[in-house]
Amino acid sequence: MTASKIVLGLCSFTHDSAAALFVDNTLVGFAEEERLSGEKHTRAFPERAVAWLVAQAGLDASAVDEVAYNFDGARYLDALPATELWARMPQTRDRAQARADSFRKVHARFGKRIDTLRVKFPQAVITPVLHHRAHGLYAFASSHYDAAAVLVVDSLGEVQTTSIGSGLRMAGGGCRYTITEDITDPASLGYAYGAITEHLGWRRNDEEGTVMALAATGDPSRFRALLRDAIPLTDRGFCLDPRWFPLRVMTTGYPRVSNELAAATCPTRRPDDAVEQVHADVAAALQERTEQVMVHLARRARAITGMRLLCVGGGVAANCVAVAKIVEEGIFDEVHVPPAPGDSGTAIGAAMSVALRATGSLPGGVIDRCYLGPSYAGLELPERPRPGLRALQPAAPLKHLAMKLAEGHTVGLFRGALEAGPRALGNRSILASPLLPDVVDRLNSTVKFREPFRPFAPVVLASAAARYFTLGQSAPYMSFASGVTDLTRAAIPPVVHTNDTARVQTVTPEGNRFLADLLVEFAALTGHPVLINTSLNIKGKPICGTPDMALDCLAESGLDALMVEGWWVTKC
Repeated sequence: MTASKIVLGLCSFTHDSAAALFVDNTLVGFAEEERLSGEKHTRAFPERAVAWLVAQAGLDASAVDEVAYNFDGARYLDALPATELWARMPQTRDRAQARADSFRKVHARFGKRIDTLRVKFPQAVITPVLHHRAHGLYAFASSHYDAAAVLVVDSLGEVQTTSIGSGLRMAGGGCRYTITEDITDPASLGYAYGAITEHLGWRRNDEEGTVMALAATGDPSRFRALLRDAIPLTDRGFCLDPRWFPLRVMTTGYPRVSNELAAATCPTRRPDDAVEQVHADVAAALQERTEQVMVHLARRARAITGMRLLCVGGGVAANCVAVAKIVEEGIFDEVHVPPAPGDSGTAIGAAMSVALRATGSLPGGVIDRCYLGPSYAGLELPERPRPGLRALQPAAPLKHLAMKLAEGHTVGLFRGALEAGPRALGNRSILASPLLPDVVDRLNSTVKFREPFRPFAPVVLASAAARYFTLGQSAPYMSFASGVTDLTRAAIPPVVHTNDTARVQTVTPEGNRFLADLLVEFAALTGHPVLINTSLNIKGKPICGTPDMALDCLAESGLDALMVEGWWVTKC
């Protein structure tokens, strides 16, 4: 094995661009470009994230030894041998050649992307990493498990859409991560969920969570038989029936749901159309089938690995209701989802793969860490940081914040290092009291500007979680929709969604001291160590990664106040 390298991991040119840096086999940091640029789900090269990382390490970009890219584009050509088969089948022949051509085009595009990276990092080795390896290695390495099964489910890696493997920490710091079994395109749960998300009028690769929330208001029985036909289970997993989900073509102009599916359910909804019961019923049937497939895959993972712990990664791992079903079924003793289970997190996984190969040791600084991005300690604000805003410094910021929350204020919180992943975890959050009966309507209509059926997540002291939630395990990254107790239904009903669940975040003093102390202080005032916690942004914009973005959020929304690095900012 060689000496430790400076390794930069990249997710770039697709969506959710991000970067991670390892120096001396230790994670320096990780940042998602959208949080710094303001462009949600940006595909641009993560210039700002990379600049922050190398500055954080006291380096410049020329010091990078190896760049780990989160796709191995040569594997796109693995889709081509099946072209003849698809051309012979009546239901797929019309798309067979177009599908093959699109995979060739993506392969050629991959080559251009690697050339771009060679220009940006002329002294570095550019190493492509298998997408599902990047997902899976990060999912496992971010856990505290010594050995675990690993399940990765997304829309598409190169050709893999689902993989089952295992991770094993070895003596001397080594790690063995092996993919044992996989499912390849066109069988893709992420493709199916995204296709129906788009059909129902929301953005694919962005608003699947809206469909998951809508599902709780629908009746799955109405379209249950259709979704079972469309996504049948197999001994090794599942497949997609092309009658309902046409063959994937990675070019615009090829709808992802068939005319038959639209005729059997509802016409394609435009984004500005009213949300009707039929849309909720389609969402409910899709969500139910997704949960069934995920539980089936988890059982398969347990059977072929024999492991008692499970790590889940990939975009579908963000479906907190489906992952919670795995927990509820008791298939594994515990389930771990990393803070950034989607593609942005593969920047970490790709870099870890390269560093592990180079050193023989699993890089450090990843276990149980989610606050990995830029911080702004020592921030100074003028008395008027924006027209219409006023800033002051309370003598006791935490107590001041707890008091204002108890009084019913809705407050943005910006402090410490930026979170990794799609969910606010206490450093870039909007907080509110769950004791206010109208808080959900107010947050949706005047603060977040989003659909009225969208729920809000609770954050609770881990030591008190069992009084309010039935999950039975920790949930530091808001990864599971938990059942709730009678106390929750009676005392803090705004955190309970229509399906009698709550996407809970559990907090310990070790994980986030400020947030834990805030919950203690809030409990002293109200009797409940629980707050509503949602991301510091409005619909259509990314989580605020900079103080300027946070101030804009306050000015442009119905927030009552913003606490930014100890400063209390209000509207004049």
